[in-house]
Amino acid sequence: MPHARTETSVGTYESHSTSELEDLTEPEQRELKAKLTKLEAEIVTLRHVLAAKDRCCGELKRKLGFTALVGLRQNLSKSWLDVQVSNTYVEQKTSAALSTMGTALCRKLGGIKKSATLRSFEGIFNKHMLNQGRNQ
Repeated sequence: MPHARTETSVGTYESHSTSELEDLTEPEQRELKAKLTKLEAEIVTLRHVLAAKDRCCGELKRKLGFTALVGLRQNLSKSWLDVQVSNTYVEQKTSAALSTMGTALCRKLGGIKKSATLRSFEGIFNKHMLNQGRNQ
């Protein structure tokens, strides 16, 4: 198995060669996994704290008489920012970029396949193979 994939706290996968993983001793791997678990728990806690503070902020704004329209605009801006940093959005952007790159690469390879230079190499190769078959 040349590569192993590990899931990060945000749900994306990172590829590591097995030689990288083999360089770590069992205790080092356990320590790193424990650190990762702790960090993921802290992230969850911070998200909960942020949500509570966001609710408190909304309540204060309501008490201060900020209009619903201003709040709606701020909520939409915040929601859009959340969407932009979400895994799905990032994955869609990455997928779209890879798709575009793949399409361009296919077009380029198709152009190369149709080129006169490649066809002349094919002709030479086929003649060589034909001659090899006759000589045996």
